[in-house]
Amino acid sequence: MKESEAGVGTSEVCRKQGISEQTFYRWKAEYGGLEVSEAHRLRQLEEENRKLKQLVAEQALDIVGFKEVLAKKW
Repeated sequence: MKESEAGVGTSEVCRKQGISEQTFYRWKAEYGGLEVSEAHRLRQLEEENRKLKQLVAEQALDIVGFKEVLAKKW
């Protein structure tokens, strides 16, 4: 994106990086105003969020299983 902001054409940047123009514009919309360190931090937070969501889903499944076991008549 820095190259594009410096005046290099979008198609030239995409060709050099080996990406499609659609990918370039999607990344530009998502990461356009961010510095490199901010983008890295954003990725770390997204990864942490994904792991936390997975933990919550696993705990919810455990709770459902425990409730089923407790509901059975022995």
